[in-house]
Amino acid sequence: MESIISTFNINPDDFVFIVGCTVIFIVTLILVIFFRDEVPTEQPTEPQIDDSPVQEQALTPSTELKETEITQEETLDQAVVEEVTKKQTKDFVAITDTQETEKIEEIEKSVVDNVQQSQVISEQVVEEIVEEPEAVQQPEAPAESFFSRLRLGLSKTRAGFIDKLDALISRNEINDEVWEEFEETLILADLGVTTTMKLREDVENEIEQKLITDPHEIKNILKSKILEILKKSEGSAVISNNKPFIMMIAGVNGVGKTTTIGKLAYKFKGESKKVMVAAADTFRAAAVDQLEVWANRVGTEFIRGRSGADPSAVAFDAVKASVSRNCDVLIIDTAGRLHTRENLMDELKKMRKVVSRELEGAPHETILVLDATTGQNAVQQAKIFDEAIDLTGIALTKLDGTAKGGVIISIANELNIPVKYIGIGERLEDLREFNAEEFVEALFVSESETVH
Repeated sequence: MESIISTFNINPDDFVFIVGCTVIFIVTLILVIFFRDEVPTEQPTEPQIDDSPVQEQALTPSTELKETEITQEETLDQAVVEEVTKKQTKDFVAITDTQETEKIEEIEKSVVDNVQQSQVISEQVVEEIVEEPEAVQQPEAPAESFFSRLRLGLSKTRAGFIDKLDALISRNEINDEVWEEFEETLILADLGVTTTMKLREDVENEIEQKLITDPHEIKNILKSKILEILKKSEGSAVISNNKPFIMMIAGVNGVGKTTTIGKLAYKFKGESKKVMVAAADTFRAAAVDQLEVWANRVGTEFIRGRSGADPSAVAFDAVKASVSRNCDVLIIDTAGRLHTRENLMDELKKMRKVVSRELEGAPHETILVLDATTGQNAVQQAKIFDEAIDLTGIALTKLDGTAKGGVIISIANELNIPVKYIGIGERLEDLREFNAEEFVEALFVSESETVH
């Protein structure tokens, strides 16, 4: 050891210190190694979730007490939660009921709005059928203009009647074959068998008396004979001094009755008369609505009853109202009646009696509207309506849309009922008082002749 100290030239005290430290280090190292093998080192582990069911464990008295307190608190909390839940449920139900009520009200309002919108649309459709509002303010067309429209309106009748007659009289002589074709031509123009036979007899007699041999004279004689028949049936449409002047308008559905009433109201309104229109056709809502549109456009008073009401009651109210409002003219629309149904005709008679009882002398006019396109059926309608309500006049419509315009000659010949109005178009001015000479001239004038 001294050799080591001398070799390294170390201080003895220092040497002892170094040796001690070395021994301590070695002992310490041995101990550490020994204890590391005996005690396993704890490794950090991640928390694990135990999915196994909770096992019941024995509880100490203190633990049981705590658990009891917790259970009581949970029970109390649950009761509070249930109470709050009940209150929220009541509030929710109340809110829901309110919302449902509001929703139902919104739906009802929406339905009402839709119905009103549908009515507006229906009115707009009706407005398209009738004339534009500006048409009410238009001045009445001159006579020449109406004659031109009348001639144009009778073009189909002329093509089926006069044009065939022209072809017939182009023959070289008058014989039995000519007379047979003459009859056929008149019947096809809807003059009817009775009127046709009368005209053939009258024309044939005149030709024989005057010793006429030229077939062209047949047309001139026929024209004069037709004029004689129509002149006898030409009725005056002048309103009397009765105030209110009451008109009942009758006719089956589809003949143009409602439109005719609107045009009549326009005509009287243009004569500076105060007009009232009453919708007694209570069984057809569309007819009432359409008539109301006409009244609004023309600017007349309007009376209507509830749907399905007694037509006679509406007529009664209308007479009362026209008197109290100092109206000049009252036009009563009656329900469209089938002339073949006796019970319906009886109801029309009842309405006429009610009007007559309420105002002496009323109705002052009972007009039947006939559709010229129905031909001889129009004659049968007129006969039955006349028996029921004593017609004072006829309004013949739709002459512009048919080749059966000759029915007016049959009506004038077979019925003792004046033809007072004719309709030859959709314009307000196209319903005019019937003029026999004007009608015959428009019917017989040829394309080559000048229209005056």
